[in-house]
Amino acid sequence: MALIPPSPGANAPRSRSHNRHVILGQIQAAGPMGRAALARSTGLSTQAVSNIIADLETDGLLEPCGARTVGRGLPAMQYQINPGGAFALGIEVRQTAIVGALLDLGGAIQATERVSLTDTAPETILPLVKSLKQRLLASCPQAQHKLLGAGLVMPGPFGATGLSGASADLTGWTDINVQEAFETALEGPVFVQNDANAAAMAERLGGLAQGLQTFGYLYFGSGLGLGLVAHGQLITGAFGNAGELGQIPVITPNGPCTLENCASRNAVQSHLARAGLPGNDIEQLARHFADGHPALLTWIDGAAAALSQVLPLLENLFDPETILLGGAMPAEIVEAMVARITLPEVSVAHRPDRQYPRLQVGSCGRLTATRGAAALVLSNALSPQFSLSA
Repeated sequence: MALIPPSPGANAPRSRSHNRHVILGQIQAAGPMGRAALARSTGLSTQAVSNIIADLETDGLLEPCGARTVGRGLPAMQYQINPGGAFALGIEVRQTAIVGALLDLGGAIQATERVSLTDTAPETILPLVKSLKQRLLASCPQAQHKLLGAGLVMPGPFGATGLSGASADLTGWTDINVQEAFETALEGPVFVQNDANAAAMAERLGGLAQGLQTFGYLYFGSGLGLGLVAHGQLITGAFGNAGELGQIPVITPNGPCTLENCASRNAVQSHLARAGLPGNDIEQLARHFADGHPALLTWIDGAAAALSQVLPLLENLFDPETILLGGAMPAEIVEAMVARITLPEVSVAHRPDRQYPRLQVGSCGRLTATRGAAALVLSNALSPQFSLSA
């Protein structure tokens, strides 16, 4: 898989912060590297690279990992990301629960916790999130003074829109400044995105989208969302609502329907309930699939048919390298959907020089968006391509 093209460094003193991101981002993308290789790949002088590495070592973000012989001369010391050098908090707010995860700088989960919700009002959620942060940090003492910030994911749309109340959004948050409210509660910087954008970020940081510059991530949550990355940058739209494709109309054997009502976790739960089957969690869905239950297989056929109407439109509008499907759905169900989706040859994506399949199965599972929330913070620290404003 191709490496992320490095952002060029700048030798001006004012660019020190940018250059730190460049060095960290290049090592994160390429793996352990030496000073000379970093200088060549970033355009920085070897002296500048040496100074930045010294600073990053002092801050605990980089660590030496042995010498490597390359050509003539003395072996060159290699440097890698120090996983324990910093941590990121990921918070996902769902309709029925708050899920938190604490990740180290290498992206490994150090602690998780789930808190059930009875309502989604801000006055209920904000105190719960504050205490959740405290418990996660208490379970990982080394993270206490090394927390870079928190990422927060909530289902969209954000703000009052024509979709408010029509999709899987949270009631009570329409007129709330989400970022300010959570920064006050968590006493630190918070990066806010919807669940699909956060999942796309996590996929590019450490999943199938590593090295990709332009791709879509179709996220199966309670509703259905789309994370879009173009030229290494998230496309969020003017108000953070780009990718809200759940209300796109599709045609089914029973008549017109919205995509979200055909292909989302809420949709499959409703379909199974009509057949007298429980389907409220991922494990139940996985068991029904393993059992080959006809009701679930019928739903998969219908979801694939609906997606077959929308995904070609996305290809022609967005021209992605690939589209990933994943999220809070069992991987085997997503794989079955992908196998049933029909993509036409009449598409800009149908080309002989493709490097990646038009559709791929991305990360799946109940922690996909929660990890994505933390990945918002890690990406901001490790990659200048994903520089975000808190």
